[in-house]
Amino acid sequence: MKKKLLLFTILFVFIDQIVKGLIGLFMNFGESISVIGNFFNLTLVYNEGAAFGLFVGGRWFFLLAAIITLNIVYFLIKDKELNKLEIFVYSMLLGGIIGNMVDRVVYGAVIDFLDFRFFGFNFAIFNFADAFIVISVIILVGLIIKEEIHAKNNRRKK
Repeated sequence: MKKKLLLFTILFVFIDQIVKGLIGLFMNFGESISVIGNFFNLTLVYNEGAAFGLFVGGRWFFLLAAIITLNIVYFLIKDKELNKLEIFVYSMLLGGIIGNMVDRVVYGAVIDFLDFRFFGFNFAIFNFADAFIVISVIILVGLIIKEEIHAKNNRRKK
């Protein structure tokens, strides 16, 4: 089971890094390519901070935060029997964290390129690792809520 977690984590890191490498190979910094009209562009930027460029220059803080988060996740799951969905979701989370860590170590910034605009609002440019993290956290919160509802219903039956 833990081997699957490791393999999926490596797969998510690989996907993230390969796509970032291809984007960096074919685009210049600041270049933007329209993919779907005014809705979706590929725009290459290097983010030294967090979402929306907040906390620029916090490279070491974000590396430390990532290491702490990886350790927290490890201790949360090390003795837990994970089902297939949990293996996939935790792998996605770990792969996203590690993918952005690699960028910070190698480039000093995170490579972002997914640029969406909704109804005139320019959303933060992000990458696959960011998407992996957000999607996995949403699913994990849903699983926790489901587990709590199930436990509450079991307590009522007793």
